[in-house]
Amino acid sequence: MNILIAEDELDIINLIELHLLKQGFQVFTACNGKKAIDAFDNNQIDLAILDVMMPITDGLSVLKHIRTSSTIPVIFLTARGDDVDKVLGLGLGADDYMVKPFSTMELLARVDAQLRRYYKYNSKENEPAYCVGDITLSKESCSIFKNNTKLELNAKEYKILELLIENVGKVYTKKQLYENVWEDAYYGDDNTIMVHISHIRDKIEDNPKEPKYLKTIRGIGYKFEKI
Repeated sequence: MNILIAEDELDIINLIELHLLKQGFQVFTACNGKKAIDAFDNNQIDLAILDVMMPITDGLSVLKHIRTSSTIPVIFLTARGDDVDKVLGLGLGADDYMVKPFSTMELLARVDAQLRRYYKYNSKENEPAYCVGDITLSKESCSIFKNNTKLELNAKEYKILELLIENVGKVYTKKQLYENVWEDAYYGDDNTIMVHISHIRDKIEDNPKEPKYLKTIRGIGYKFEKI
C-alpha cells in the first residue's frame, strides 16, 4: 500500500513516515502542494495525508486535484481546527480530519480504518476486499497481496487466510480451521494444519519466527492479528 504525506514540517513528515514504514507501507512525501500533486500523478497512491496550509499550493487544492480522478481516502492533518475548515475540507471530499498535536497511534488506526473501508466498499472495481496492514485479500480474484504483490498460495493456504482475514482478531481452533477449510471431520490431524500455517507464515511474514499477523494462541489455535 502506498501512502502520500504532504506536509511542510519535516519533523512531522519523518515521524509519520517512520511509523508507516514499520507497518509495511511504502511512503511518498512532499513538502508543498505542488510536489504532492506531482507525487500523486506519477505514482499509484492508496491514501493521502494532507496538511491544509502548505507553500505554493495548499492542501485543499491538492484534494480538489485528487478528486478529479480518484476516490482514495484523504486524511487532513493540520493545526487549523476551526469548524469552518473542517466543514470545507470534508465538503470537498476529505474522509477524515485530525488536528495537531496528534496521536501517532490514532493516526495509524485511522489510516488502517480508511483503507479497510475503501477496499471493502469503494474500490473502482467494486471488488470485495479486506486490508490488514500491508496484506490485502481480494475475494473477487481469490488472491492475497502483500505490498501490492500477489502471493503464490495453494488452495488450502488461500482458504485458511481467507477465513482468518475475514474474521480478523477471532481465534480459531485447529478443529474449526480443519472443518472449515478441508470440509471434513477433524480427527486430531495437527500436523497437516501446522505445515500449512508454517508455509503461510513463510509467505506473509517479514520474520516467520516472530509473526506479527498469523498468531498462535497457545493451547487453543490461531488468529489473524489486527495491525
